Amino acid sequence: MMKLTVIIVNYNVKHYLYQCLDSLYRAVKDLEAEVYVVDNHSRDGSINYVSKRFHDVNYVESNHNLGFARANNIAIRQSSGEYVLLLNPDTVVGENTIRRVLDFMDQHPEAGGAGVRMLKADGSKAMESRRGLPTPMTSLYKMTGLCKKRPQSKRFGHYYMSYLPWDEAAKIEVISGAFCMLRRSALEKVGLLDEDFFMYGEDIDLSCRLLKGGFENWYLPESILHYKGESTQKSSFRYVHVFYEAMLIFFRKHYGSSSLWLTVPIKMAIYMKASLALVQMQTSKMKKALGFFSPRRRREPDYIFIGSVASVTQCRKLARKKGLSGEFVVANERMNPDVHQQVLEKIDTSKNQTYMVYDIEAFQYQKILELFAANPVPNVFIGTYNPRTKTIITAEEVLR
Repeated sequence: MMKLTVIIVNYNVKHYLYQCLDSLYRAVKDLEAEVYVVDNHSRDGSINYVSKRFHDVNYVESNHNLGFARANNIAIRQSSGEYVLLLNPDTVVGENTIRRVLDFMDQHPEAGGAGVRMLKADGSKAMESRRGLPTPMTSLYKMTGLCKKRPQSKRFGHYYMSYLPWDEAAKIEVISGAFCMLRRSALEKVGLLDEDFFMYGEDIDLSCRLLKGGFENWYLPESILHYKGESTQKSSFRYVHVFYEAMLIFFRKHYGSSSLWLTVPIKMAIYMKASLALVQMQTSKMKKALGFFSPRRRREPDYIFIGSVASVTQCRKLARKKGLSGEFVVANERMNPDVHQQVLEKIDTSKNQTYMVYDIEAFQYQKILELFAANPVPNVFIGTYNPRTKTIITAEEVLR
């Protein structure tokens, strides 16, 4: 049996997918691993773009958008890994991350699944890295704001389990689908992802079934970058519809038999939150259409390019071509270990957004993540430059 199967479900994010695969193949070097990319009918030529470089990937090209759960299940059924890693295409994994998670799973046979510390684009920790099950009471505390007001309380802060330390392994209840390492034997016992969920909630449902099946879910202090964790289009009607529908599906499935005094308020709260989100979205659009307020002029961010002589030269040309405001620093991980802090000390973060763009051939992904995670600075964000594709990637845009 293969040691590891990695499954990435892609939809119209070819440049992020390319970078994800680049980091992934560094991370699974010398591991017995197979990689599946299931494309949900992208219109940006994703498979054609990445397949020119990544020949060993098993590509599944759907003629329809199957949703996250169904697309993953297709690859799970075709694959043979002892462990299955569900990985979002808008993530970057460090060179050591996957090996360390596999070692933990091997040493803890009671673990059905494991998640990791997800970093946002500024290096700060994403709360979604550790979550509790959205029981009726936990959901109520989240919706009423008590979770945010009392994050260190095991009772009120249980939704994000924010009372747990970030730098220690800990048992959790919900593993994020952005990086979800699963034991295949556990999947065979509790079943695959529930295809009633189209895009949200399937990770919560699977985590719940793992716990009910007698397995443990774990958080491990290994870092990945999740670009789009905060930049999902939450203002779209489709997001509101799919997200709150997923909440209702989960609630009916796992707590539908609870007493009315619990179920009725929660259902009402879900409908009210969905309705309020739609009203706010429509009101905002109407105000813009009627000219009640003018959009703020967006200041172009500053860029600091850090890498080899060749990469810095290429970045100068790209910055000139795109009209970017940039500084250029020749450095690499081995010869200039303190370059990150030295550059940070010169940045005035109060004036503008700054992207520190690292040459991924001069610095390991692992090192880039460690640098930002060790000292998150407001208004300073991760960027990468790939000399092979001559592409800059940030959380907000792709430049080439």
